[in-house]
Amino acid sequence: MKEAINQSRLPTPKTIFLSLIILSLFILIILSLQSHNSLQKPISTNPTHGLKIRPGYTSYDTYIHHQLQKTTNPKLRKIWTTRDWARKIWVFQRFFNRLKQEKLLSTTSKALCVGARVGQEVEALKRVGVNNSIGLDLVPYPPNVIKGDFHYQPFDDETFDFEFSNVFDHALYPDKFVGEIQRTLKIGGICVLHVAVSRRSDKYSANDLYSVEPLKMLFNGSELVRSRKVDGFGLDTEVVFRKKNI
Repeated sequence: MKEAINQSRLPTPKTIFLSLIILSLFILIILSLQSHNSLQKPISTNPTHGLKIRPGYTSYDTYIHHQLQKTTNPKLRKIWTTRDWARKIWVFQRFFNRLKQEKLLSTTSKALCVGARVGQEVEALKRVGVNNSIGLDLVPYPPNVIKGDFHYQPFDDETFDFEFSNVFDHALYPDKFVGEIQRTLKIGGICVLHVAVSRRSDKYSANDLYSVEPLKMLFNGSELVRSRKVDGFGLDTEVVFRKKNI
């Protein structure tokens, strides 16, 4: 009699099956809530004094999508390749000729333009004799610009003698942006950045820079060569670094 009562208290296979289903549903709900919260959590800002990451990006895909809205805009691309084409090349040529005079750039340099869009700066480098030049951007523009993300450059270590960029303000992760430049520069290689310090950048910028000090901290494997005021399409400061042998 006692054995029969004990057996009646044992859970049936049907009860066990239903319990497992309920437990599985509970786990799925918890995981779903955690995933939702992780997407809603804003990307942390860089604590470096003088550099602020703009809020609003819930994921890296959201950031890339926002950047592509500018890069793929048909009206802007038409302007870049027609009305602005010759004017920008001429201005970039002036910058690069000065760098050649200062022995920071030579015709034998292997050069990369980071965030080159349609490649006016690449064309300018070639016109001043730096023929081994290429640009990198989310959207390719052959033959001068190949596809790539400047947070994850698709090049080997110590590939370039010279790297130029005027899109630092578009970097969501400035440390990765700078880290990739330092990784792909050769020892003694030169990086030239055009940045906005005295004025705010456009609505597609991912960060705001308030002095050159954060750049000096980020370029921890390089030495500051110089910094000067320029007028470069809304960017007011030119900063030059040389990669150290460490």
